[in-house]
This record gives sequence, structure tokens and C-alpha cells, in this order.
Amino acid sequence: MLTSGDVVELDLRLPEGREAGFRHPAVVITAQRILDAEPNVIQVVPLTTTLRGFVSEITIEPDADNGLQYDSAAQCQHIRSVSTGRVDEVHGNVGLIVLNQILDSVVLILDIPT
Repeated sequence: MLTSGDVVELDLRLPEGREAGFRHPAVVITAQRILDAEPNVIQVVPLTTTLRGFVSEITIEPDADNGLQYDSAAQCQHIRSVSTGRVDEVHGNVGLIVLNQILDSVVLILDIPT
């Protein structure tokens, strides 16, 4: 079963324009109460090793818990809904602090009142 904050490997297929595509790690941002119901579709934020310093991107350093090999940026501006069937494997979990940073960025991007 997936957990919020999991770093998963998935295939985003052929991208259009500037969107993330191909095989990528991504962070699962779907609420845990939804994941507990084993949905067919989840929300993810793709990761990239190209660190651009965008305000909408959260830098994640690799560690034993998240399973990343390189410094990566969570591309919060590229939030995606994907089938759980696209998830090939789980590498680890970013933890509550980084997950909350990602969610705060998504809230800002989507202009959700807090």
C-alpha cells in the first residue's frame, strides 16, 4: 500500500511542451485517508535532478529514507493525477517535513485559501 510522501518510480509517457515525462521518480501527495481506501488514481509531484531554484520547486537531498541517489527538485508546478498501475516501485519516503513543504507549495500554486 502507498503512503503519502512515498518516492515512487513511474512512467509519465511522452511529454507535451514543458511537462514532465518519460520514466521519473515522483512523490505521492495524495492524502493518506484516500490512500488507505486503495484508490485507482493518485496525485504525484515529479522529481528532477535539474535544480533550477524555482520558487515552486522543493529541493530534496538524498538519504537512506527517501531512496534518492541525487539532489532532486520536487516540481510542484507539475502536479499530476496518475493511475496506480503506473507505479513500478517505491524507493522510500521523503518524510513529514519535506511532504509538508511540497503540499505548502501546491497550496500556493493552486491558490487554496488557508
